[in-house]
Amino acid sequence: MFDLIVKGGTLPDGRVADVGIRGDRIAAIGALGTEAGRVIEATGDLVSPAFVDPHFHMDATLSYGLPRVNASGTLLEGIRLWGELKEIVTVEAMAERALAYCDWAASMGLLAVRTHVDVCDDRLLGVEAMLAVREKVKGWMDLQLVAFPQDGLYRDPTARANLLRALDMGVDVVGGIPHFERTMADGAASVRDLCEIAADRGLPIDFHCDETDDPLSRHIETYAAEVLRTGLQGRAAAGHLTSMHSMDNYYVSKLLPLIAEAGIAAIPNPLINIVLQGRHDSFPKRRGLTRVKEMQALGITVGWGQDCVLDPWYSLGTADMLDVAFMGLHVAQMTHPDEMRRCFDMVTAENAKIMGLDYGLREGAVASLVVLDAGNPVEALRLRPDRLCVIAKGQVVSEKARNDARLGLPGRPATVRRRHELPPR
Repeated sequence: MFDLIVKGGTLPDGRVADVGIRGDRIAAIGALGTEAGRVIEATGDLVSPAFVDPHFHMDATLSYGLPRVNASGTLLEGIRLWGELKEIVTVEAMAERALAYCDWAASMGLLAVRTHVDVCDDRLLGVEAMLAVREKVKGWMDLQLVAFPQDGLYRDPTARANLLRALDMGVDVVGGIPHFERTMADGAASVRDLCEIAADRGLPIDFHCDETDDPLSRHIETYAAEVLRTGLQGRAAAGHLTSMHSMDNYYVSKLLPLIAEAGIAAIPNPLINIVLQGRHDSFPKRRGLTRVKEMQALGITVGWGQDCVLDPWYSLGTADMLDVAFMGLHVAQMTHPDEMRRCFDMVTAENAKIMGLDYGLREGAVASLVVLDAGNPVEALRLRPDRLCVIAKGQVVSEKARNDARLGLPGRPATVRRRHELPPR
């Protein structure tokens, strides 16, 4: 007897199977009958493990327009605007907006998020707020916090001390932003310092790294070397890496094997970087996305990140990781069916790997999954469809009725769903 059965769904690998759940775990996958406290009918629909976002800024989310709009649309004005907002924000307001975003995430099947929390504020209001949010959502969301020195570990006079305080308060991951230090030398020194902090404390490490159009911003090289020196292989990540878009190809041919050797995961953020990068270009205008396919060809783990929703840097967003993957596959030109399936994996299994989660559609894994109004991963990317049911740690947390469009066209069907079978491979 199961507490819950998701009946007859199509799994991402193409299998049609039932998923049986007991407590917060997947107990069985196969032909399971209907003996359960509740049966969710999923015949013809895609049943996927939950979506995962390994790069977000929850302390800033849903603050768009406060205290003003980013008029230039640039990264640097966004940072200045965030500095203004920090002067007037409260713990309560920050936590309220973050919880509202978590509600959005639940409705979209996004059940694990790693969020960077600014520690360049001696009050550590963001840390206090996000720790409270993590506690409130722990029953259904895996929320990891990164101690993020937004204004530079050394550039801000108290950032390093505040980062250590944040880690002592229970923040999960060591963060950094070496390209925002005053000099390249300071950036490299911050990388060494932060890797040693992470190694000494036994923590993962996750940098904003080389988020710039400057091809000479090469902190990822130092980062890879320091990860190897300090033994952080497999628990290090680098977000953005946009400078690589502009780097010399020969240099990149040497750099990528070093990243692979260090076991650093890459997290490009296509929605945000297609908007923020290339702002100083006329034409041709750079895309601002790192070298995704080239990294994957060398075995580097690459996931897509959301980064921002309605905040000083980005004026849109819905907590939908399929939107992120949809933009990513366009900008990275990953349009072969196999590449599109890989893009789906990047917002599910690959992102879960980056966050170190107990995850997946397998017996014994945490029962966090989503039923989508699509037949397969590629169709899910094309449609970004309704989430018909979201199950978090064994509990149904969101449901939505199928909402077919009703037509009034003579001689045509009464309803339309935009579903379409792919040709056989």
